[in-house]
Amino acid sequence: MNVYDTANKLAHELKTSEEYLNYKRIKQELDQNPEVKEKIKQFEEKRYAVQLEALKGEEQEKVKLEEMQKIYIELMQYDLAKSYFDIELKFNVLIADVNKIIAESVQDVLK
Repeated sequence: MNVYDTANKLAHELKTSEEYLNYKRIKQELDQNPEVKEKIKQFEEKRYAVQLEALKGEEQEKVKLEEMQKIYIELMQYDLAKSYFDIELKFNVLIADVNKIIAESVQDVLK
């Protein structure tokens, strides 16, 4: 089997995985609840800004962290939001694990 065939098989396996299907389902549920979806969007925007600052080596703004924490606390009042974050994490772990396996297989030439 050539690499492209294997990659296509992997893509199919990912799209039929429990993690992918659950993530797709919860995103569809979020589409039916604009209030929670908007709060998650606000949280993710704050989280991204904080992570970007950290990557740049910039000092974390206390206000941004507090805003992010406040939104997160509000979100945890919704079962849908809790489920979303749990399912999103499981999906992201799957993708990270697959990427790690692939990267490790070629690391000897990447050094």
